[in-house]
Amino acid sequence: MEPGLVGPGPYRATRLWNEIIELFRAGMPLRKHRCRFKSYERCFKASEAVDCLHELLGSNQNFGPEVTRNQTVKLLKKFLKNHVIEDIKGRWGKEDFQDDGHLYRFPPSSPLKPYPKKTSYGKEVIKFPDWNEPKAGTSQEHIPVKSVAMNSEMWYKRHSIAIGEVPGCKLVFRRELTQTNIEEIWKSMTLSRLQKVLGLDSLDEVLDTKLVNSKHIIQNAYNVNKQGIVTLEDKSKELPHWILSAMKCLANWPSCSDLKQPTYSGFERDVFKTIVDYFGQMKEPLLTFHFFDVFVSVLGLLQKHSKAVEALQISCLLLPPENRKRLQLLVRMMARISFNKDLPPLSESVRTRTLMVQAFSRCILCSKDEMDLDELLAAKLVSFLMDNYQEILSVPSALKSSVEEHVVHLQTVQIKYAGADTDATFPPPSFCHQISTDEFEYQRATGSQEPLAALLEEIATNKEISVKDKKKKLKQFQKSYPEVYRVRFPTPETEAVLFPEKTKQKPPVLMWALKKPFQPFHRTRSFRM
Repeated sequence: MEPGLVGPGPYRATRLWNEIIELFRAGMPLRKHRCRFKSYERCFKASEAVDCLHELLGSNQNFGPEVTRNQTVKLLKKFLKNHVIEDIKGRWGKEDFQDDGHLYRFPPSSPLKPYPKKTSYGKEVIKFPDWNEPKAGTSQEHIPVKSVAMNSEMWYKRHSIAIGEVPGCKLVFRRELTQTNIEEIWKSMTLSRLQKVLGLDSLDEVLDTKLVNSKHIIQNAYNVNKQGIVTLEDKSKELPHWILSAMKCLANWPSCSDLKQPTYSGFERDVFKTIVDYFGQMKEPLLTFHFFDVFVSVLGLLQKHSKAVEALQISCLLLPPENRKRLQLLVRMMARISFNKDLPPLSESVRTRTLMVQAFSRCILCSKDEMDLDELLAAKLVSFLMDNYQEILSVPSALKSSVEEHVVHLQTVQIKYAGADTDATFPPPSFCHQISTDEFEYQRATGSQEPLAALLEEIATNKEISVKDKKKKLKQFQKSYPEVYRVRFPTPETEAVLFPEKTKQKPPVLMWALKKPFQPFHRTRSFRM
């Protein structure tokens, strides 16, 4: 079985678990071994299993070469607990696997996990502001944007196209957007973009959209300092000063500004242990339990660098501001420590970068229900975060610009042409509320009757334009807005009133014609002399 990239989507952790088991069962060499004067067929040593699985994980694009031997041993412990393997006496269920010479074998039954029956989150209807019906609890008074002053001459200049080629259109008036409206737009467009980047038909299986707080998104997007770090409104949620000082000390080593220079050997290790202990005692990871499936899905995009960065940018924008700030400070410190050659080694046996991943992976990403691949998945994500933290933990500029342009667009009076979508630059969110055809036709017919009727009346009563121009404009208006025109001119007679026929004067009779009637020409023969 060839290893393949498991892409984004629901149950990605379960799919990865099943794939690793199938690859391990297919690739693990089985031989005859002796133990205590007895031979056992089709089994393997524990150390051989570690060698095989470690090589398999390192070459698998879903995990990569950064998987350590220690992490492989932990995964084999879970294999033993879940009866993926058993010892030669058929015992399993405990995590007492060691990297030694004990013998193990595969059980005859299939150890693959069934896909969990997840309670569907359901689709939360997130719709853009309804301009006709104000929300409950808000003012019932519509506050229209100042209308455009448009006389008949301006209208004609805008629509001076050959008759019959002017598409039907209407004026769309907007009312003032409330803060709640803007929050809904941010949430809707953010989730819509995330769904598109992940390539999913729906976010329902990886995210409960009801748990996404639109206020968090806006605060993360706008309340930032010059370094791009979130500024918190509630100062009680800030990191303690002593932890910040310790993080700055290691991140800026040896230029410690808040602490005095160490006076004993191993000072930097004690500072590091203090930071690890603080983040290790958190009850919930920084990426939160709610968003675990989203971030696991993003791991399926790591082969497509730009998409993975954008997906993580948007996903991190959903976090509570205090979590986002702690994540920014922690990952920045981890990256600086990893590349700081002046910092003494923080471990005798583990490389600094690997130590960073092992020490902080669990406080960044883990599931609420203990899952078997948590540690490997978290290590993969944290490694990618460290390498690209400046991009990932910045505000996605493309999304921010799109939302701001859309808000301005909604606050602007527009002319909508039939067959044209003025919102074409913004992909329609999958959470929009669909209306019936009858309701759409009613809104289309009644939305701009008054301004169009006033415009028609101005054309009809304008005495400064010639009769020829007036007829041309009226005919053009009738072609574009037949319903409005029919209301004003229900019969041809009402239209004819605008153009009264002039009395034709008969030409004067010439007096000489009465005195001398016309004499026909008589041809006569001519004689030549």
